[in-house]
Amino acid sequence: MQSIGIVVIGRNEGNRLKNCLLSVIKEAIIVVYVDSGSTDNSVEKAKSLGVHVVELDLSIPFTAARARNKGFEYLVQVKPDIEFVQFVDGDCRIVEGWLKRAIHQLNAQSDVVVVCGRRREEFPNNSIYNRLCDIEWDTPVGEALICGGDSMMRVTALKKVGGFNPTLIAGEEPELCVRLRQAGGKIWRIDAEMTLHNAQITRFRQWWKREIRNGHAYAEGAWLHGRSPERHWVKESLRSWFWGLFLPLLAIAIILPTQGFSILLLFMAYASLAYRVYRFTLKRGYQSTDAIVYGLFCVLEKFPKVQGQIKFHISRLFKQQRTIMEYKSATSA
Repeated sequence: MQSIGIVVIGRNEGNRLKNCLLSVIKEAIIVVYVDSGSTDNSVEKAKSLGVHVVELDLSIPFTAARARNKGFEYLVQVKPDIEFVQFVDGDCRIVEGWLKRAIHQLNAQSDVVVVCGRRREEFPNNSIYNRLCDIEWDTPVGEALICGGDSMMRVTALKKVGGFNPTLIAGEEPELCVRLRQAGGKIWRIDAEMTLHNAQITRFRQWWKREIRNGHAYAEGAWLHGRSPERHWVKESLRSWFWGLFLPLLAIAIILPTQGFSILLLFMAYASLAYRVYRFTLKRGYQSTDAIVYGLFCVLEKFPKVQGQIKFHISRLFKQQRTIMEYKSATSA
């Protein structure tokens, strides 16, 4: 366990941060917390628990990628012989036993550079949106293409590719995974409980903003790596454009020649897509109610994702500074 360190990032996480830090400091390993301009008492809480604290200079635009890089740089400075780093968001708790499972996997497979497990929503019944997150994070085990914000990485591999891309406001982990795989590394998801996430998404507007953020990540990821053999996020981006913009515009354009029949066909196409997702979700072992909700929202998400992609391309064309899209509220709960 002395071969690893923890980097926690957060902004106004309240007691969620305290619970996160308590889940890792008991392992008696080095923990670095990177704060991104919190206006609550996050910094004071972290210091009271005895962890190393790094406060970002907010005169430079903030990104989660930049925060992780700063935490990693500090970690390597205070413990130069570190072999593995566990990244975790401040609204998550590390599940007991996860760190040992992840280290075992990395030691067993020298070509594996990232290990992740099952991230679960801690309170899935608090809202539909929390439940959607929990289903979204239930991904297959084995070799994977990407990881999320919670994962353990091999320090040498992370150094080799230069860490996270600090300019990305979303999708920084999948983009890093593209470069790690291009350098010969493997991403591995194991059948183990990793983290408990406290999303606190209780309003439709929060969910919509989160999906705008995801759409932005698709567009930027495809712009950076879409021409590479990985075709990073290209398929996902095109699906959003097709279902969220092209198809409805086409239906509207031919509404008069078809005497309104195109609108009926449009809704039938959406219903077919929702049904396919519903059937797939049922096969994964979820209850019918969850499968129905997930299918409907997988259709609805195409619209904010297109909005996010448009937002990215406009800012790129006009060379505008891209800033983070926050969808959560500061809380002490």
